[in-house]
Amino acid sequence: MTTLAAASAAGLDMPPTATLDERWPIELLWESAPGPNAAARGGTLPAELQARYGGDLRIPLRGERPTLIANFVTTIDGVVALDAAGHSSGREISRAFEPDRFVMGLLRATSDAVIVGAGTLRASRTGSWAPATVHRASASGFEAWRRELGLREAAPTTVVVTGSGDLEPTHIPVDPDVPVILATTPAGARRLSRLPRRDHLEIVSVSDTRASMAEGLVDALGARGFELVLSEGGPTLFGELLSARLVDELFLTVAPQLAGRSERTTRLGLVEGAGFAPDVAPWGGLRSVMRSADYLFLRYGLPSTDRKDAS
Repeated sequence: MTTLAAASAAGLDMPPTATLDERWPIELLWESAPGPNAAARGGTLPAELQARYGGDLRIPLRGERPTLIANFVTTIDGVVALDAAGHSSGREISRAFEPDRFVMGLLRATSDAVIVGAGTLRASRTGSWAPATVHRASASGFEAWRRELGLREAAPTTVVVTGSGDLEPTHIPVDPDVPVILATTPAGARRLSRLPRRDHLEIVSVSDTRASMAEGLVDALGARGFELVLSEGGPTLFGELLSARLVDELFLTVAPQLAGRSERTTRLGLVEGAGFAPDVAPWGGLRSVMRSADYLFLRYGLPSTDRKDAS
């Protein structure tokens, strides 16, 4: 087993309770039976990635619009950021647990685009949502996977959602090889038009108001030929996408810590800015359960059933 001291010497950032074997495989505990044959993205992973993931990855595609998946890491009690403003990130929740970083990279490598909110962009340490950014050891495997999937770009398109257009030039990802779409409102587009022109940057007005941006965003991405879109957009954007019934799957890492909340320590939960009545709340269908050390990796189909169907 790899101890914390050995992992630290090897440059691995691990939580204090984790012990891993040499390849820290993610172990598949259970998965649902596959559905009817349909179009899907993925299949058998390259050997390098399969050894780490512990299986294959196949995500059904809708066809009439892009399939939208979301990826989060949360504490046992549902906290996704340790401060109310969301300035902290999932890294603080997961303690940069390497298998979680790998899953983030794998989902990015499988997708045509990654959606983030403006707040997530401002809080980002790197300003990059390329697969290798979160797991450099798998960079060659991610590249091979994208080639096998027939994806043209080396990294998915970065899509930043901002209703107001309140972004500074320093916030914009600068890698010229990664296309960036700023999805906004007409007012936001006017504000963003003042940014320096860059060949890899596109400003797209998808809705008249922030409240109705979700459907316009997915339509705009579908018009560009995207079939699979990953949201890493934060709990408020996730709430907007859920409210519009646009989230098809949720990949959820549960980190083995309890964060708690109080009047003095308000913290962000998995869904913010949206509340669902019991009769319309999205109910997930569990698709797989995986684990590595004390972390769980859950995969849900959304929406699956409502309360009446589940009872």
